[in-house]
Amino acid sequence: MKEDAVLKKNEECIIHIEDMGNDGEGIGKYQGYTLFVKNALVGDTVRVRAMKCKKSYGYARLMEIIEPSPYRVEPRCGIASRCGGCTLQHLDYNEQLRRKQKKVADCIERLGGVTEGYTLYPIIGMETPYYYRNKAQFPVRKKDGKLSIGFYAGGSHSVIDTDNCSIQAKVNEDIIRCIRSFLEEENISIYDEETHEGLVRHILTRVGFVTGEIMICLVINGKDLPHKEKLIKSLTDIPGMASISLNINKEKTNVILGDKIKPLWREPYITDYIGEVKFRISPLSFYQVNPVQTRVLYEKALEFAGLKGDETVWDLYCGIGTISLFLAAQAKKVYGVEIIPQAIEDAKENARLNGIENAEFFVGAAEEVLPEKYREEKIYADVIVVDPPRKGCEESLLDTIVRMEPKRVVYVSCDPATLGRDIRYLGSRGYELKKIQAVDQFPHTGHVETVVLLSHKDADVLLV
Repeated sequence: MKEDAVLKKNEECIIHIEDMGNDGEGIGKYQGYTLFVKNALVGDTVRVRAMKCKKSYGYARLMEIIEPSPYRVEPRCGIASRCGGCTLQHLDYNEQLRRKQKKVADCIERLGGVTEGYTLYPIIGMETPYYYRNKAQFPVRKKDGKLSIGFYAGGSHSVIDTDNCSIQAKVNEDIIRCIRSFLEEENISIYDEETHEGLVRHILTRVGFVTGEIMICLVINGKDLPHKEKLIKSLTDIPGMASISLNINKEKTNVILGDKIKPLWREPYITDYIGEVKFRISPLSFYQVNPVQTRVLYEKALEFAGLKGDETVWDLYCGIGTISLFLAAQAKKVYGVEIIPQAIEDAKENARLNGIENAEFFVGAAEEVLPEKYREEKIYADVIVVDPPRKGCEESLLDTIVRMEPKRVVYVSCDPATLGRDIRYLGSRGYELKKIQAVDQFPHTGHVETVVLLSHKDADVLLV
């Protein structure tokens, strides 16, 4: 017989928030029954209303803060509680950092199975954790005749209309106001997700924090944009404007960008720097969104790699060559692997821009390219750097890394859970965890970047 949950939908109760989940939601208990509550913080006492109830846990809506947490602060952004972007803006920044450090340490110990023998450095946060994003994607919608440009509400595709954001580059405010006026004055049709009719779907912006160059790309469900000359004239009045283009996406999908870029004004890319390395960035390029912390992260990865100048390095999931080109300055040879062809073209161009001749790039899935190269060519590496997506590394890739026996593996991770899992795999096959550095790449969110150093237990033998 199925046992009922302690609470039923729409019932209210008072709970004390004892912990927080990965996405910043508060976690409390009512009569032993676990509730997840968005916008509640550890230390809060709150009145909540049950929204979705399963047998042993449920989700509830925050109705009233009876006693606030000592870590609760006033969000800088007025829509932070509704927007799906900043889930932790109401949490004191130092407490955000403490919790992210704890999250990394817990995953290393619980999932990685490592409790000693390594150094866990203090997390590196931002001096000013606002206006740090160099890339923004604004959905455009129209409902009941009203144009909305902004961000998705949490867990939905409803657009919260706004011109500003406390973590995006401030120039976006001018850009959105300009495009909003154009769309309304020229009565440009707006894409409807249900009927798949209408033209304008999204607005993509990128800003070079060092160069000051600005890119704007309108994603459209068509071939061209009516009255585009008027929009170009308006946008080019914004200081720093360097590129205006269209992205053609006619697919019935939630994927934001299509494959085709149509330049409207100047070249469809901008340039920017991380440290001394110059990068060309197109609308389709993967490029870290926080340039300040990216430099911190990559310099730490370079430090952990311990290069002397005579090493061969493989950089897996290399994107547009950001880490590869950092490594190339101190290595004998660097090989980069990335599955996206456009990213590899950008990587090659970025190497050319910087006069780097000891970096070579391959298109393909890392978990396919590396095993094939090892099997057929018996390739060698002194150091392997991996920067995988959130799902972590495929086991076949980890197995090839183990077979290649590099002296050091530098793992850059955006998910401490999959990092812990992969550390356990490598640890059981001869690699010892030596150093861990968390970097707050995404302030006011639950995400954290981590770079770790694993050393082969027989590294001294391999050096001979």
